Amino acid sequence: MTPLFKKWLAAAVLLLVTTIAMAQPFDLPQLAGQLSGPAVVRGDFIQEKHLRALPQPLTSHGQFTLSRDHGLLWLLQQPIRQDYRITPQGIARRGEQGWQAVDPQGGSARQNQLFLAVLSGDTQALQRDFDLQLKGDPDAWRLQLTPRGALLKQIFADIEIQGGETVTRIELHETQGDRTLIRLLDSQTDVALTASEQRDLAD
Repeated sequence: MTPLFKKWLAAAVLLLVTTIAMAQPFDLPQLAGQLSGPAVVRGDFIQEKHLRALPQPLTSHGQFTLSRDHGLLWLLQQPIRQDYRITPQGIARRGEQGWQAVDPQGGSARQNQLFLAVLSGDTQALQRDFDLQLKGDPDAWRLQLTPRGALLKQIFADIEIQGGETVTRIELHETQGDRTLIRLLDSQTDVALTASEQRDLAD
């Protein structure tokens, strides 16, 4: 076997392996691994609540910090200032006396728990309540969530999530016709929380 043939063969094998790897379908475990990879993700958000009774959406802005190990800080800046913390232990709102728990049975609490599962890539948790359909590739994917249980079917018609390295867009379609669109902008990954973020998520 000549050196030239060996080089050609090595190149052909490399090309074949790369082609096979690229041909593998992007699946839910890969998506979960991709989204749960960064220790911390920070960015801005714009949330639009489209209500059937209003001609224009209700829009809010703020910043978020997602920690893989601790939970989510959702810091609303406009139209009012209000801080929320979402962790596996529950949902809390910052008040004059510090963080105060939100009713875990409320509809908004349920949405926030789902939101945390979506952002953290917990597809196993989502699969307990939804049928999941994933399309696309690691750089541009779309995940459709269709509720299974009767309770969730009363709230949501479906939920659509889009993203790449991180989640960039979440759209919730409610059964009565209202719609919520959340866009996550300028997301940056990090290896650790800041000192103030650690305090907020540890309280």
